[in-house]
Amino acid sequence: MLRPRTHLLHLGERLLPLAARMPFALQRLALERSLNHVFAEPLADDAFEVLEGCWMRLEVVDLKLGWCLTCERKRLRIAEQAPVQVTIRGNWREFLLLASRQEDPDTLFFRRRLVIEGDTELGLAIKNLIDSLDPDMLPAWLWKGLQGAGEEVARAGRTQSAT
Repeated sequence: MLRPRTHLLHLGERLLPLAARMPFALQRLALERSLNHVFAEPLADDAFEVLEGCWMRLEVVDLKLGWCLTCERKRLRIAEQAPVQVTIRGNWREFLLLASRQEDPDTLFFRRRLVIEGDTELGLAIKNLIDSLDPDMLPAWLWKGLQGAGEEVARAGRTQSAT
């Protein structure tokens, strides 16, 4: 019998690839609104100043999704294409492990499950920024969902590596 988290993870595996079919304008609208809302406090406190005047690209390889991000006047901006200084690339499960704090960021990068290309110094500053963000700033339902999904991905990874 499948556990509810396992069932949701399998459902996510089927639904997430559909995001690549969504027009970029809708992706940008949803991401900019969500990110600026969730990270309003760190943005106001200049936590994202490392991205002021710089562009980074975030690529979710297995979903064929990618976005360019910058910070302008304490707001995150998303673009389809931009002159990026750094790219962070990986599969969605690794990004979920990172976001849910189920795996140490240094481990993900050291094992090349997440890859930084380009301006390594900027990439490391962004990694440190991500690691410094307090999960308590997220809505409780979102943090609980991320944690549960991340725990399930971590459990599945342990099971696979044990076989």
